[in-house]
Amino acid sequence: QVQLKESGPGVVKPSQTLSLTCSVSGSSITTSYYYWSWIRQSTEKGLQWIGYINYSGGTGYNLSLKSRSSISRDTSKNEFSLQLTSVTADDTAVYYCARGTVKGRWQEVAWLEGNS
Repeated sequence: QVQLKESGPGVVKPSQTLSLTCSVSGSSITTSYYYWSWIRQSTEKGLQWIGYINYSGGTGYNLSLKSRSSISRDTSKNEFSLQLTSVTADDTAVYYCARGTVKGRWQEVAWLEGNS
């Protein structure tokens, strides 16, 4: 059974960079056809997909966040990370990491409340 565990600050000040890491157990992040995603949910914007990194290291991003988002991975630690730069109050949300089998879908979810 796959488990995802997030780590990162609960609060980030405006203009700073939000950095979150998702540690994965029970599944390799290099297993074919899996997409490892970051999503967020806020009362204003609802559920919003941020981006993914796939089994081969390829990435994809929400166009509205692409200029400020970067998703990377560390295969030796079996984890993937999100960096969101220049945060503002609009970035206040609950942030989730998730595993999906195709772009835009997610399955097992871990969450961390992130406030700017």
